[in-house]
Amino acid sequence: AAVRGGAWVFTLDGPSIWPFLQYAENRDLRRQLLTGYLERCRAGETDTRGIAGRVAALRVQKARLLGYATWADYILEENMAKTPAGAYGLMKPVWTAALAKAKEERAELQAAMAKDLPGARLEAWDWRYYQEKVRRAKYDLDESAMKPYFSLDSVRGGAFGLATRLYGVTFTEAKDVPAYHPEVRVFEVKEQDGRHLGLLYTDYHPRPGKRGGAWCGSLRPGRDNHQVHAIATNVANLSRPSGDAPALLTPDEVRTLFHEFGHALHGLFYAGRYRGLGGAPRDFVELPSQIMENWAMEPEVLKTYARHWKTGEVIPAALGDRIKKSRTFGEGFATTEYLASALLDMDWHTLADDAPRDADAFEKASMEKWGLPPEIPLRYRTPFFNHIWGGGNGYSAGYYAYIWSAVLDSDAFLAFKEKGNLYDPATAKAFRAKVLDRGQTADPAQLYRDFRGRDPRVDALLEKRGLK
Repeated sequence: AAVRGGAWVFTLDGPSIWPFLQYAENRDLRRQLLTGYLERCRAGETDTRGIAGRVAALRVQKARLLGYATWADYILEENMAKTPAGAYGLMKPVWTAALAKAKEERAELQAAMAKDLPGARLEAWDWRYYQEKVRRAKYDLDESAMKPYFSLDSVRGGAFGLATRLYGVTFTEAKDVPAYHPEVRVFEVKEQDGRHLGLLYTDYHPRPGKRGGAWCGSLRPGRDNHQVHAIATNVANLSRPSGDAPALLTPDEVRTLFHEFGHALHGLFYAGRYRGLGGAPRDFVELPSQIMENWAMEPEVLKTYARHWKTGEVIPAALGDRIKKSRTFGEGFATTEYLASALLDMDWHTLADDAPRDADAFEKASMEKWGLPPEIPLRYRTPFFNHIWGGGNGYSAGYYAYIWSAVLDSDAFLAFKEKGNLYDPATAKAFRAKVLDRGQTADPAQLYRDFRGRDPRVDALLEKRGLK
C-alpha cells in the first residue's frame, strides 16, 4: 500500500473483495473492484476465452469417440444424477424457487438504496452492500460484531469437538511432524480407543503463490482397512491476524472451515481395502462436507466454540438466536448466484457438436435463457471458471454437485433433528458406518438409502433456505 501511495490495497482474493463489497461506502470503488473481478482472464496473454471454446469442442469429440452424445453424458454416467436430464431435473425447481426469492430480495434492496440515492438503480456492485445494511436493520446483526467470537483457533477447536462428540475421534497437535510451510499445523487423529487413524494438515491463510479458494487434499489415501493410514490436508484462504487480534473469521469462513473439515473426515474414515475406492462420485462427495455446515451455526453448537477472543465470553444466546433467525436471509441471491454457474457449466457440456463457440456469446445466451438478473453476476464467468476447465476433468459437467449434495445434506441432517438430538449417537454411528466409512464401495444412491431408509427429498433444502 505504501509503495502505491495509499493506506490500503484491496485485491481480488476472496478475503479482500467480498468484505469490501459488503462494507465499502464508496460506490465507485465497489464498481471498480467487482468489474476487475468479473473481467479477469479476458485480455492479452491471459485471455482464456478461446481456450475454453476449444476445450469444450475437444470434449465433444472425445465423448463421441467413447460412444456418448455429449461430454456431460460421459461424465455423469457414474454419478448419482446418471444423465444431464437428471442433473437439470434437480436444478430447475431449485432455480425457479431461488430466482423468485432473489427478485423479492432485489426489490427490498432497491427500496433501501432509494433512501441513500433516490433514483439510482441497484447494480451488481451494490447488492452485497445493501444486503448487509438490510440485514443489520432487520436482525440487528452486524457481521463485524460476530467476528470477535470466531477466532480461527476456537473455530477449528469447535470443528474438532463436533467430530469427537459425533464419532468419538480425537485431535492432538503433532508438533514433531514436519510441515511444508511454517503456518501449517499438523494434528494426529485417533479413534476413541486410542488407535491411530491418520494425520490432518491445516493450512488456512493466503500467501504469494498459493491458489485461491478452499479445498481438502490427500497426501496419502488410506487403504487396507486402515493398515495404511490417511494423511489429509485442509487448505483455505481465510482472514489473517490483524494487529494484536488473532485471525477472526466471518460466518462464511466458519462454514468453509467446517466444510473442508467434513471432507477430511471422509478421507480419514474410509475403511476399504483399495485406495482407488476412497472418495465418492462428484455429486455425492460434497455430502460429508456440507452436512458439517449444518452444525456450525446451530446455537447449541455455537456455544461450544464461539468465544470472544479477548474475554473468553461465550457468544450471547441472543446473538446466536439472531444468527439462526437470519439464516435464510439473502438465500435467494446466494442460491441463484451459485446455480447460474452450475447451469452454465451444464450448458457448455451438453453441446452435441464440436463447432467452435465464442465464449462471450455462449455465456450471454445461456444466462438469457435462464433469466439471470443483471444485478446478480455469475460467481464464475467462463474465462476463469477453473472448476470446469482446469485440472483434468475437474468439475466439468459437475458443478451442479454442490446443490445435489445440498439436497442430500439437508435431508440427512434432518435425520438428527427428527431424533430431537443434534448429536444423536445412533444416527451419527449410522452415518459414519453407512456413508463416511464406505467410500465408493457401493452405489452412492444405495449408501444413502441404507442410511436414511429412503431416497433424498428436496423439501428439506427448500425449507432450510427459505425458498419454500
